[in-house]
Amino acid sequence: MKLKHTTVFAALLAGAGLAFAADAPVIGLITKTDTNPYFVTMKKGAETEAAKLGAKLLTAAGRIDGDNAGQVTAIENMVAAGAKTILITPSDAKAIVPSIQKAQAQGVMFIALDSPTDPVSAANALFATNNYTAGELIGQYAKAAMAGKPVKIAMLDLFPGNPVGAQRHNGFMKGFGMAAADAKSNELSTNPAIVCSADSYGDQAKGQTGMENCLQKDPGINLVYTINEPAAAGAYQALKAAGKEKGVLIVSIDGGCKGVENVKAGVIAATSQQYPLKMAALGVEAGVTYAKTGKKVSGYTDTGVTLITDKPLAGVSSKDTKYGMDMCWGNK
Repeated sequence: MKLKHTTVFAALLAGAGLAFAADAPVIGLITKTDTNPYFVTMKKGAETEAAKLGAKLLTAAGRIDGDNAGQVTAIENMVAAGAKTILITPSDAKAIVPSIQKAQAQGVMFIALDSPTDPVSAANALFATNNYTAGELIGQYAKAAMAGKPVKIAMLDLFPGNPVGAQRHNGFMKGFGMAAADAKSNELSTNPAIVCSADSYGDQAKGQTGMENCLQKDPGINLVYTINEPAAAGAYQALKAAGKEKGVLIVSIDGGCKGVENVKAGVIAATSQQYPLKMAALGVEAGVTYAKTGKKVSGYTDTGVTLITDKPLAGVSSKDTKYGMDMCWGNK
């Protein structure tokens, strides 16, 4: 299996050089994919902090978002390679729990980054954006931007049952003033104003296909919520091909550098920016502390969220794209 080979190779690389002390803490990072820019940035943050603190970092990722089997294999390989802390962005929040518990029984500390496990308590700690709040911010912005105009909304979600996808979706609805489930629910709430929903898996191509299908279902869509900025870029391409890009408001979440560029270009009206570099750095720091002192972290650490737009609206707190580019995913 390619993922297993990649994980083992990373482990061998981490342990082969002479740059690490013999007792250097071994920390693993398992992301959902190694292609999504968000997780690429998270990996860079972990690598930088590990180098600074003298830790060995093992890395692995699923083939696609949702690849639980790949993450299970990565956990097994990292435990075998001596990792005492594993940072993970779980692809399947519930299915990964037995593998986490098995490793915890061997003394491994788990920190969920960005995405919680189900239950949240299955990991020792969670370092993440409040995804519900991120959704609320763009929902509030969209409500203000539409200024009372009747809306037909397309929702380009992640995939069914994912906590992050549900929290962002339901948060958006609440921010827009609709009745919606709270942050504890993994079910997507509905409303008559939502005329189409599609699973984008956070992927640009799937986002474009989803938007194309939604336009076929209802050509009058005038507001698009997207789970992340690659999905937003795909939605924009579909709208542009249909000659509708100027009459539709797109809002999104993540705040990566490319995403902020798309806000500046007018492709996305606003995005909720989060900080994966900070999540990863805090996770590595906690892992080193555990290795040295035996003290485990616990509970939830909110790593922050900021609305980014160049078209600020009264009553909605935001920063402009200059701030967004300075801070994209925690550059500073």
